[in-house]
Amino acid sequence: MADATATTTVNETGEPERGTRLSVMHRTTFLYGMPVTGSLNTLRLEPRTFPYQKTLSAFVKVLPATRLRRFTDLFQNITHHFELPDPHSRLEIESRIRVHNLPLDISAESFAAGTDGYRDATIRERIWPYLQDSGRVFKNPETWRMALDLTDGDPSVHGKASAIMSWIHREFRYDTDATAVNTTLQQAFEMRRGVCQDFTHIMLGMCRSVGVAARYASGYLYNGPLDRLVGAQASHAWCEAYLPGAGWIGYDPTNNTLADDRYVKVAVGRDYDDVAPVTGSYHGTGHCRMDVRVEVERL
Repeated sequence: MADATATTTVNETGEPERGTRLSVMHRTTFLYGMPVTGSLNTLRLEPRTFPYQKTLSAFVKVLPATRLRRFTDLFQNITHHFELPDPHSRLEIESRIRVHNLPLDISAESFAAGTDGYRDATIRERIWPYLQDSGRVFKNPETWRMALDLTDGDPSVHGKASAIMSWIHREFRYDTDATAVNTTLQQAFEMRRGVCQDFTHIMLGMCRSVGVAARYASGYLYNGPLDRLVGAQASHAWCEAYLPGAGWIGYDPTNNTLADDRYVKVAVGRDYDDVAPVTGSYHGTGHCRMDVRVEVERL
């Protein structure tokens, strides 16, 4: 991961600019043992503008060159789709984005707000999908009992989410060899190890078990010269809980911290399946090598 010397910028009024500007380069390369055909791919590599995060620029490139169809999915994520019908032995997908992140500004009232704030009909409609089970996140007796024990006595959404986040960070070991992309929540919970995807799924299940609306966030993490953050070498994942009055706020169980201006959010959904950066299929050999390179810099 690259690093750059931070500088102070000013806005149009001449005042110092608040927040952090970050750039991300994400390149995924597939090398096939022999030419393949009929490649169909869906990408979620371009962020929309979120609260606390403004997209300054975004560019997605595919080789072999082809036409990209850009649209918005059910979760308002910017999505690209492309097809490569002709034979090819290599596929390269590269995205370059620049964002301006603002510091988190959450009121004391929002930090203290409880789940009774979800009773508002407008809020309830917005968060309903993130209170339910999904393909990869589901309630089970073990996670439900643990979530109840951890959050007992704290009525606030922030308190419940923080307690669950800290427990996962304390009790689980970050191990890139322990799990795979299809590891279930129950398997990772029993092993007490995994990666950011596993920790996020577990936190989602525990939050939803105690009535906290929680969604999956995918993106990147800037590891500055003074930081010792885990998961910054590739795509990163964390949980977002809905705080009444503040909206969706990120909680990263991998690093036990709020997702602040060091985080670049690209896509959100119920679980990993809704936000996967690159998904696809093709006809041909099963011998395929994938190489992923991610660089995050502070501008």
